[in-house]
Amino acid sequence: MGEPDKSLESLWTKVGDLAIHSKVTLHIENATLPPIILVHGLGVSSRYMIPLARLLAAERSVYAIDLPGFGRSEKPRRALNLAEQANALIAWMGETKITSAVLLANSIGCQIVIDVAFTHPDMVDQLILVSPTVDMWARTVFKQYLRLFLDMPREPLSLTLIALRDYLWAGLGRVAATFASALEDKVEEKLPGVRHPTLVVRGERDPLVSERWAEEVTRLLPRGRLLVIERAAHGVNYNSPERLARAVLNFLKAPSIE
Repeated sequence: MGEPDKSLESLWTKVGDLAIHSKVTLHIENATLPPIILVHGLGVSSRYMIPLARLLAAERSVYAIDLPGFGRSEKPRRALNLAEQANALIAWMGETKITSAVLLANSIGCQIVIDVAFTHPDMVDQLILVSPTVDMWARTVFKQYLRLFLDMPREPLSLTLIALRDYLWAGLGRVAATFASALEDKVEEKLPGVRHPTLVVRGERDPLVSERWAEEVTRLLPRGRLLVIERAAHGVNYNSPERLARAVLNFLKAPSIE
């Protein structure tokens, strides 16, 4: 992997009535390749995607988006459910003239990009699902919060601080409503219809995404491949960006999965 381009600039895009923020770096030499769009998880923003974005920028154009209501993007009056967030992502891609992209997401962001791939397959080149939720054998508020509590001490302190700040900025009510939408979303019913080459990534020490669930996600995907990152917790994109970036770039070069 070459030297990463660390220049990430803010891009503001009007999508309907909302101004959507993203951090962008363009790779001029590989401009004809589909860009990589990074989609964050519950309550957080593109900020925790930046370490990974800088590494991926060595070989691809990269966009790290703040979904509506989160990060620096404008807030709709009410929290959008996951299907509405997927539609917002599709609309944002249209406004930025991105016809097809590699979608890389973490946590509930995976549910959003799966919805995009399921409803608008032509807009997706390949998928990278990092710590995909929600484990269908633990789809309760209690189990999810317990697992989140167990994950916190396994993450870098800096990630916990980023998450707390982003949660407060978005508003706890918005975060709670988005979480409720994620619990209602039966992602396992969509996976068999997602036919793109897909890399499923699980951190070995991730309590939110069990080994059983990661294997089930991969099994349900017609062209899924599972990678386990040793000693990593839930936020693989932040706690293990070098290993994840290497795996992603290798996958993009050889994505064929029969």
